[in-house]
Amino acid sequence: MADTIDPTLLGVADTVRLTTTGELTAVAAVEASLARIAAIDAQLNAFSVVLGDAALAEAADRDRALAAGETPGPLHGVPVAIKEEIDVAGCVTTYGGVANSTPVAADAEVVRRLRAAGAVVVGKTTMPEFGAFPYTESVARGFTHNPWDRSRSPGGSSGGTAVAVATGMVPVGLGGDGGGSIRVPSACCGLFGLKPQRGRVTTAPTEHLWWALGTAGPLARSVLDSAMVYDVIRGNVETDLFRAGPTGSFVEAAGRDPGRLRIGWSATCPTRGVRPDPVHVATLQEAATRLADLGHEVVEVDPHYPDTTFAFVPQFFAGIRAEADAMEHYERLERRTRQSYRMGAWVRPGVLSWALKQGEKVAAKANRVFDECDVLLIPTIAHRPPKIGVITGKGTVRSSLASLPAIGYAALWNVTGNPAASVPCGIAADGLPTAVQLVGRTDDETTLLSLAAQLEAAHPWPLQAPR
Repeated sequence: MADTIDPTLLGVADTVRLTTTGELTAVAAVEASLARIAAIDAQLNAFSVVLGDAALAEAADRDRALAAGETPGPLHGVPVAIKEEIDVAGCVTTYGGVANSTPVAADAEVVRRLRAAGAVVVGKTTMPEFGAFPYTESVARGFTHNPWDRSRSPGGSSGGTAVAVATGMVPVGLGGDGGGSIRVPSACCGLFGLKPQRGRVTTAPTEHLWWALGTAGPLARSVLDSAMVYDVIRGNVETDLFRAGPTGSFVEAAGRDPGRLRIGWSATCPTRGVRPDPVHVATLQEAATRLADLGHEVVEVDPHYPDTTFAFVPQFFAGIRAEADAMEHYERLERRTRQSYRMGAWVRPGVLSWALKQGEKVAAKANRVFDECDVLLIPTIAHRPPKIGVITGKGTVRSSLASLPAIGYAALWNVTGNPAASVPCGIAADGLPTAVQLVGRTDDETTLLSLAAQLEAAHPWPLQAPR
C-alpha cells in the first residue's frame, strides 16, 4: 500500500496514522518531503537549509525504534520545518541574515520536544532579518514567493514556513509571531495559524521573544494538525519570562463541539488609517453568516480598540536591539536593521518597563469586548497578498508604514497576549486565499480551536496550493 501513498499530500494526523501502523515508514515520508523540496523550492525559496542526510538518518532511527516495539511518539515520522530564528543543533541560527556564523550545539526546547515526540527536522526556513517586518524578503536570501501566485508575497515573517507547508514540502512547520508573523503568512498562503496565549510555548533557550510580544507556534493545513503540534511543544521551563494560565488538551478541543457561542464581528481596524480590502470585508461578512447558520449568536460590535503605540513600538525596538546584541558580527547586519538598532537607542530599561506596563493597560481595555462576546471575528490582514518587493530598498520608517496593512489587525493581540487564529476561508476571484481571524479571551485557545474546527468541517478549505 505504501507505493500508492503520496506522503506530500498528507497532513500531520494522517502521516502519524500511517507511520505508526507501518503502512508508511518514516524514511519514506522524509524521502518524499526531500524530493518535493528538491523539485519545487528553487522557484519558491522556502528553505534556507535542507538537512537531507541528517533527516534520513533520524527517520531511520524512528523506524528501527518502532520495529523494536517501542511506543511511537504523537508525531512519529512527521517531517517538520523550523523557522530560522529557532535553534536547530548543528545549524547556524541566522535570524534571516548573515551576522551569525557558528552552528549552535543544542536544539531550542521546542525543537527538542518535537524530536522527542517522533518528528523529523528536514530543514530551516526563510524569514526577513529578525522577523522585523511581515514580508519574507532579505538581502541574504532574496524573495520568498507565494505559491498561489509567485509574483506575490507569502507574508511574513514566517513566510518560508508558510510556503513549505502550503505546498506539501512538509506537513507542518514552526514559525514565530511577534506582530502577526504566524497569522499573516497563514492568511496569505491558505493555512491555519494560531498565535497562542502569551507564555503558552517556551522560548528557551532565550527568556523571551521580543519581550511580551512574541511566541513560537506551528503553521498547519488543518486545525487538528496545529493542535497536535501544540500539545507537544506547549509548557514552560524555569527561564521563561512569561507563562500562560492552565488549559486543557488542544487535540481534544479540536474534536469538540464549541457549543452555542456569542460571536462579535467587526471590520474596524485597530490601526488608524488602515482600511480593509473589500475582499476581506466580504469574507468577514460571509464568515459571520456561516457562523450564524451553525447556530451561534453573531452580532456586529464596536471593539473600541485602544492605541497600542506606546506598548508596541518600544518592544519592537528592544527586540531588535536584544537580538542584534547577541549576533557575532554586528557589521554584517542589513543596513535597515542597523538603522532600526540606532533608532531604538532610546528604549532603555526604564522605557521598556514602562512599555510593558502600558501593554497591561492596553490588554485591560481591549479585553472589554469579551464582556459582549465569547469570540471576536475580524479580518486577519487588511490588504490582499502584495507584489513581492514591499520593503526592498526601504528604511525602517518606510518599511514600517508599508507593513501596517499586514499587521494592522494582528499586532494588538501580541500586545495583549490573547490567543488569535487565522482561519482559511477559500480562494477569492484573484486566485489568492482569503481568511478571517478569531480572537479569544485570555488563555482560551481551546474555544478558538473548537470553533475553527467547526468552520473547517462546515466549509473545507483547500489544503494545498496548486501543484
